[in-house]
Amino acid sequence: MTQYVKIPKERVGVVIGPKGEIKKLIEEKTACQLEIDSESGKIDITCEEDPLKEFRVLETIKAIGRGFSPEKALELLDDEMLMLDIIDLSDVATTPKELQRIKGRIIGRNGRTRELAETLINVKISIYGKTVSILGHPEQNIIIRTAIRMLLDGATHGAVYKFLEKKHQELLQSQLDSVDFY
Repeated sequence: MTQYVKIPKERVGVVIGPKGEIKKLIEEKTACQLEIDSESGKIDITCEEDPLKEFRVLETIKAIGRGFSPEKALELLDDEMLMLDIIDLSDVATTPKELQRIKGRIIGRNGRTRELAETLINVKISIYGKTVSILGHPEQNIIIRTAIRMLLDGATHGAVYKFLEKKHQELLQSQLDSVDFY
């Protein structure tokens, strides 16, 4: 079966990589074939044996298309619990100026908000075009989605940092609870 994904033309070169290394790495790692149309940004993915692999490759390519580095996106192939979550900001931003303001709130001064969210919740965040993309486990993605929603709804950065700190503690506690000491 063949699936396809369309990514921004300026990201096609990143999927291919220097001397085709990234494309080759994805193909070797997954036994899938990538057919890339540099003109349109369309990428066909064919995996003969494993439809699940096809989905993981599709998500990996989408992640690169949404601004993640290949190194970060390739983690999707190694960790089957890792998920790509894409939030479309064009639903809330009606003008380019509003979109810029919203992206600025999510990034924070000198990237502090994004960095804090990535560190506390152990996710990766990419803000590209009209989207915010998250690479994390399902429970982590829900937390980041909530924090972004808080920022979009006008919450102060302080309130969002407090929320992230609380969720960080809860994640640590749940990890401790799942460890069997005996």
